[in-house]
Amino acid sequence: MNDTVAIVVTYNRKELLKENLLSLLNQTYKQFDIMLVDNASTDGTYDFIKELIDTNDSIFYFNTGENLGGAGGFSFGIKKACLEGYKKIWIMDDDTIPERTALEELVNADSELSGNYGFLASTVLWKDDTWSKMNLLRTNPWHTFEDYKYVEKGIVRINRASFVSIMINSKAVFDVGLPIKEFFIWSDDQEYTDRISKKYPCYYVSRSKVVHKIKTNDGSNIALDSVDRIDRYKLAFRNEYYIARRNKTMKEYKANFRGHFLLVLRKSPDNKLKRIKTLVKGRVAGRHFKPEIEYVER
Repeated sequence: MNDTVAIVVTYNRKELLKENLLSLLNQTYKQFDIMLVDNASTDGTYDFIKELIDTNDSIFYFNTGENLGGAGGFSFGIKKACLEGYKKIWIMDDDTIPERTALEELVNADSELSGNYGFLASTVLWKDDTWSKMNLLRTNPWHTFEDYKYVEKGIVRINRASFVSIMINSKAVFDVGLPIKEFFIWSDDQEYTDRISKKYPCYYVSRSKVVHKIKTNDGSNIALDSVDRIDRYKLAFRNEYYIARRNKTMKEYKANFRGHFLLVLRKSPDNKLKRIKTLVKGRVAGRHFKPEIEYVER
């Protein structure tokens, strides 16, 4: 068995998923398996990619039986990967298209760091090769000069990244637990990578590159997003409330909430009342949202 696995979580995006799988099969580094976690897609996903599964022994397909959201899908996949004995767990969405050397560069960084890290994050670009605004990284202002000793090799210390192409060290999973599946969508990656980086050094690997094929490169913004996507922001502000309460950063959360509230009033082109109600519902839900972190037994 390989010690590395790529986990792809998918839901009703079969064309992008197929492109993702083909890009994984075309990686220059070959010693890895692919775990496809299907959140019970209803668009004929399995039939659409069945030939790829049947002709490639490295692809393992799992249907969750219900839509667990991105957070639930990653929690499901990471848990299974750890129980199967994988050491390096490379996770991504189905609309992530890795460049041919993306995994090779992550593995090279793993070797350079002698496995001493919690997660490694790729460069995430949009379709026009500019930075993907939804997937920006965060550094810690208190990092020391020693923390940047690998910078000349394109490896930079960070403390937060998105789930669009990060490679997680399984020892960190056993230590800090799984992503919180109850988040369903949004902020699960923010919470999880922050949780890992509090116990392990984590790094951005600039030479590992992927393209995130989201429709627009505007990031997430309740004031400007399309009407059909407004309801999901309730989960965003609920999940962020939980993070702020746990990290004791409620002052920043309240400032961010006020900023979005004012932005809706000033900039939203339509449905201002619905957008404001969603903001408030998310904040109220956050007060009662107390999920427990699930751990994987060794």
